[in-house]
Amino acid sequence: MADDVASAEAEEEVSLAPPPEEKKEGKAGAPAWMATFADLVTLLMCFFVLLFAMSTTQQETYKELVQSLRSALGAQAVPESGTREGLTMHAVPSEEPSENQQIDELGGMIEKEMEEIVSEIRELVLFNKLGGEVSVTKTDDGVVITMSDLLLFSQGGARLSEKGHDILKKVAAVLSKLAYHVKIKGHTDSSPISSTIFPSNWELSSARASTVVRLLVKNGVLPQYVSAEGYAHYHPVATNDTARGRALNRRVEIVYERDSIARQFADMGMGK
Repeated sequence: MADDVASAEAEEEVSLAPPPEEKKEGKAGAPAWMATFADLVTLLMCFFVLLFAMSTTQQETYKELVQSLRSALGAQAVPESGTREGLTMHAVPSEEPSENQQIDELGGMIEKEMEEIVSEIRELVLFNKLGGEVSVTKTDDGVVITMSDLLLFSQGGARLSEKGHDILKKVAAVLSKLAYHVKIKGHTDSSPISSTIFPSNWELSSARASTVVRLLVKNGVLPQYVSAEGYAHYHPVATNDTARGRALNRRVEIVYERDSIARQFADMGMGK
């Protein structure tokens, strides 16, 4: 009887025990998102390969294309770079640049050089607060630095003032870096002058220009690149009928002519 009771209890314990856990089988292979990612990477690779292929042009193929266009349309019918037709034809590296291309390249370098001269002088003017006494302009003929005679000289004289001496030394520091011919032009107003030193405005304007030349040369500007010219009162920039106009006409101009810059570039072979 006891055995039957023990057997029944054992069966009850077995029946109450939790069923064994089933082993979950993992899915074979990569996760589903990997397929989309692989497609994306493949498309990106194809895209960059196409970009590279389109940006690389074989030189011989390019020559054949140019020759074909010229033979089909005529040499004059193929627009040059920058024309309104919109077709840009770059020079093939193995071909010599045309005369027009050489002129355009030289003109671009001259313009850039003139703009740099203007920029440096304007910096000097701003730093020294000389807005009303020193100015610089870029014209069709070149770069003109204009200095008031009140800044440089006493009235009717050709001796540099202390302030004028200091400013010209700073200007010379800029000009000494330029290997171009520069003209120093002296101008007066129409008021007559007659003295033992300056019989007329010709002598006064020439003396002022020469004084500026000597100081520039003393401070590093090469003498072979400098010349002094006197214009008296025959090149006014304002009327001589007013005090303000006469003050504007009394001036010294430091002029870098476009032609002199062009000649220097040509001598250095920059335009070839």
